[in-house]
Amino acid sequence: MQLDKAIQNRHSTRKFKDKKPDWRDIIECVDAMRHAPMAGNNFSLKFILVDDEKTIQKLADAAQQDFIKQAKYVVVVCTDSSRTINAYEKRGEIYCRQQAGAAIQNFLLKIEDKGLATCWIGHFVDRLVKEALKIPNDINVEAFFPVGYEFKLRTRQAKIDLDNVLYFHKFKNKKMNVPQKLDI
Repeated sequence: MQLDKAIQNRHSTRKFKDKKPDWRDIIECVDAMRHAPMAGNNFSLKFILVDDEKTIQKLADAAQQDFIKQAKYVVVVCTDSSRTINAYEKRGEIYCRQQAGAAIQNFLLKIEDKGLATCWIGHFVDRLVKEALKIPNDINVEAFFPVGYEFKLRTRQAKIDLDNVLYFHKFKNKKMNVPQKLDI
């Protein structure tokens, strides 16, 4: 799939088919996260692939989002920020969040490329997710992603106009300075 098409087609899915994806395809999507930029080349991310129905139920409960139970797999993204914070102190926390976001975008684009579907789950009770997956307290759960095949292809929603979010040179400046023609 072409990159532009994957970027434009990527969307959140909240209804999955009963068909179980090949776990190897999901591993390829997780592998795409390893290629995201990491501060000081300190790879801080860890991943958990869950296929146990009872555990997926616990994750759905932790997020208070029942549709997650339909998924045959859930990918959980965690950060062990100790090395990055040790190297960059307080800024290391920011870098960990930035690199998690970059890695997750790689994952989302690869999910689209593989013909799979997911939804970024960022609202959940951390304690419940950590209990369900036996994640230590010093590890941050960044997000998790139910993965499956989309039940029904949705109609594409319009995205915000670029003119509403792009400024030039300073905040709220909507015009690009056109270079003046030189008289030679």
